[in-house]
Amino acid sequence: MSEIRDSGPAIGRRNLLKASLAAGATLAAANAGLFASTGSAAADEEIPSLKGKRIAISATGTDHHFDLTAYNAQIDEVKKLGGEPIAVDAQRNDTKLVSQLQTLIAQRPDALVQLLGTLTVVDPWLKRAKDAKIPVFTIDVGTPNSLNNTTSDNWRIGSDLALQLVSDIGGAGNIVVFNGFYGVVPCAIRYDQLKAVIKYYPEVKIIEPELRDVIPNTVQDAFSQITAILNKYPEKGSIKAIWSAWDIPQLGATQALVAAGRTEISTYGVDGSPEVLQLVRDPNSPAAGNAAQQPEEIGRTAIRNVARYLAGQKLPRETYVPALIANKKNIDEVTKTLRLG
Repeated sequence: MSEIRDSGPAIGRRNLLKASLAAGATLAAANAGLFASTGSAAADEEIPSLKGKRIAISATGTDHHFDLTAYNAQIDEVKKLGGEPIAVDAQRNDTKLVSQLQTLIAQRPDALVQLLGTLTVVDPWLKRAKDAKIPVFTIDVGTPNSLNNTTSDNWRIGSDLALQLVSDIGGAGNIVVFNGFYGVVPCAIRYDQLKAVIKYYPEVKIIEPELRDVIPNTVQDAFSQITAILNKYPEKGSIKAIWSAWDIPQLGATQALVAAGRTEISTYGVDGSPEVLQLVRDPNSPAAGNAAQQPEEIGRTAIRNVARYLAGQKLPRETYVPALIANKKNIDEVTKTLRLG
């Protein structure tokens, strides 16, 4: 968001952050207001029926908590609204993803929802669907070929998670960054916001070269990469934090720190996977912060937007679902809000 890039001196930002953290503030209230302003439904709004409608749901993969939860929520919501879901999972295989999108377009559903995906891979096929007069909707895919993209506010996630990190390390120190999926729009936004924040903290340095997270075997690969970099930086204090644009690399990184006895280093990630939030809850774990999204609500909201559009209602270009920054102090509050414990 623009206030992150254009705000005043670093000291003012740090004081503001400290005051916010001291008060136990979360992003819930601010994001809830933004969510409402983008045209999100009120809790008691009657959602139009999808009776007689065939809704295609394309997932890049469902091996991650966020992806699987959002995918299943879409299927359930289509059924709840009386429609027929045509759901396919590409299992992280781009060739399979393209083939499935071709098949879905040929079936001419009443709408198509794409869940995640590298933009260069999915966007040409979303354009083909649009050109075929199939209404296209997306989750976490920013493209002009989509009528509506349902997502968390990744600008806010990126900046607030970065500010949490900077505050925790006292505004100085080396950090390790995983940057393997810059072609995935939410990951790119979060990374750009990290860079925008640390621009105002010149004593925070990203260790080069940046690490590249991978799929599959993300946890094992992150464990190996962090173990290797710890061997290059053996002195305590030589690394202050590890950042990733999602939280499965965070899981592997955290495990590597524990195994190496380097729990003075903090880890940060995004998504709110239950196993990572459990680590944030553990006072002895290096997992210090996580931006917890609401994938079930994101999936439901995307399908409700499909129903609204097919009923003739106007939609905003983006619908933001609130996310919460979880840390050691507010983890109980966050998990209660997310109904995870």
